Order: sequence, then structure tokens, then C-alpha cells
Amino acid sequence: MAIAANIVVGLIGLLHVYIMVLEMFLWEKPIGLRAFNQTKESAAASKVLAANQGLYNGFLAAGLFWSLFLDAAGTGVKLFFLGCVLIAGLYGGATASRRILYIQALPAAIGIILVLLS
Repeated sequence: MAIAANIVVGLIGLLHVYIMVLEMFLWEKPIGLRAFNQTKESAAASKVLAANQGLYNGFLAAGLFWSLFLDAAGTGVKLFFLGCVLIAGLYGGATASRRILYIQALPAAIGIILVLLS
């Protein structure tokens, strides 16, 4: 079970690196516009906010990756960062897009369950 938990934690970390890149570097590019259902105008107006949000996603990814190198001592760190991802996903799903529940919150909840079971 620990291997499955670590794989899920790593995948969620990679997802947040991808989100970080989208928000910080590709926000106004076609892939960023499609991913976040933005117009060029709205993306230009929110570029700085998106980059800031992307930075936070990078910190979530860093924390998740760090937890994988802590072995047994990383359990609490995994749960903390997965909890942060879960809360962010629930908030985003309630306020921005229901898709965020499935992309962010659900994987985090699965990760928390797997970490608790391992």
C-alpha cells in the first residue's frame, strides 16, 4: 500500500508542476487559454494573478516531492500537503470550476486514504 500511496503522491506532485507551468508560463498561450477556458483579453488582465497562483502550485509540488524523500517521517508531511491540495481543490471546485473537484480534490482524497492505509 505504501508504494501505491507514494505513486499517487508523486503523480499529484507532477500534476501541480504542470499546473504551475500552465499558470506561470503558458497562461496567455493557446494551451493555457484552453485549459482555463480564457479569452486572450481575460488572460492578459489576470496574468500576474495566475503567475502568483502558479507559484503556490509549485510549492505544493515541492512539498509533495519532499515528503517522498523522508521515508516513514514523511507521512505527516504527505498528509499536510495532500490536505492542502484537497482544500484548494474543494474551494476551486466550489468557486471556479466543478472540474477542479475531479482533477485536484479527488486525487488528493485518494492519496490521503492510501497514505493512511499504508
